[in-house]
Amino acid sequence: MPAAAEGGGFKTSRTSTARSGRMAEEHHAAAAALLLLEDRARDPIVVTVTGAAGQIAYSLLFSLGKGDVFGSNQPILLRLFDIPNQQDRLNGVVMELIDCAFPLVHGIVQTSTPDEAFLHADVAILVGSMPRREGMERADLLSKNGFIYRVQGESIDRVAKKTVKVLVVGNPANTNAYICCKSAPSIPDTQFTCLTMLDENRAKAQLARRLEVLPSQIKNVVIWGNHSATQYPDVSHAYVVNSDASRTPISEAISDQDYLQGKFVKMVQNRGQEVIRSRKLSSAMSAAKAIGDHLRVWWRGTPEGEMASMGVVSDGSYGIQPGIFYSQPVTVRDGVIDIVQDLPISQFSRERMDATQDELLSEVASASEMVGLY
Repeated sequence: MPAAAEGGGFKTSRTSTARSGRMAEEHHAAAAALLLLEDRARDPIVVTVTGAAGQIAYSLLFSLGKGDVFGSNQPILLRLFDIPNQQDRLNGVVMELIDCAFPLVHGIVQTSTPDEAFLHADVAILVGSMPRREGMERADLLSKNGFIYRVQGESIDRVAKKTVKVLVVGNPANTNAYICCKSAPSIPDTQFTCLTMLDENRAKAQLARRLEVLPSQIKNVVIWGNHSATQYPDVSHAYVVNSDASRTPISEAISDQDYLQGKFVKMVQNRGQEVIRSRKLSSAMSAAKAIGDHLRVWWRGTPEGEMASMGVVSDGSYGIQPGIFYSQPVTVRDGVIDIVQDLPISQFSRERMDATQDELLSEVASASEMVGLY
């Protein structure tokens, strides 16, 4: 009979303990092998990133490779695009991605050719654009970027999957999304979006600082309109989740309406320019984080009872001109984006929603004429 060992008030057989240990190790090894097989069985998705040698992409690519965006068991194939004079820099980025040894990155293509970049793309993240520098007006960006996004839209139309999800980041993002979408007529316009999650994150962060809570406790802030200084951060439907899980409307938690309708709005509207004034460069780390947040919501859905802000093609909801890309509150289920309906709109909100729409309509008309969409 095997010797018995005593300890901790229990008698155990040393032989059976050793056997149990080996069985546990074998069980864990088998489970790990099964997970590995499941990961290998999952088809990689093709993720295209333009402006891949730039600052935003440098932060974004790490999150993509690590699995923070599409999931820890979703392999990806990266197709990285930038203009010819940025290929040396992009080569360095590719070397770093290789050196990260990400298990989820199953391949990397580096290119300056749009059709090679968008070939079979499941997700296209359009970051590259003429950068905005200090003192530069948004109108200065229209003619340069309009042509960039027309070419990329035409390429997406030719070679990307018809189910591709397109996120436009490069400014002016709403107008660029419109041009890109119009240049890809075979892709449903509901599969094009532009980034306003950065503005939502900025708004949540400021409210959280004011209330001395975490940004994750702030829910349902809405960004309306253009990703510009006319955008309208709306807290009418927002609330804070308290430590006891109860909810307090932001308008009650912060009773200072002058702040909510004045300083707070201006801060969110002008945050990008403030970053440029300090850094002498546009937002990069926060933009990359917001891209990940936007795609994660699109890929995995919005939590029950919560909404997110996305620049989406207008269907006429809330009196917004159909066809333009306008930031609105949305929910996402199974990859399908739906505009939240029937939110009450105050006179204060209506005026600001109309003002940002007017700017956007003017931008779209000017850019479309410049690139020959009309």
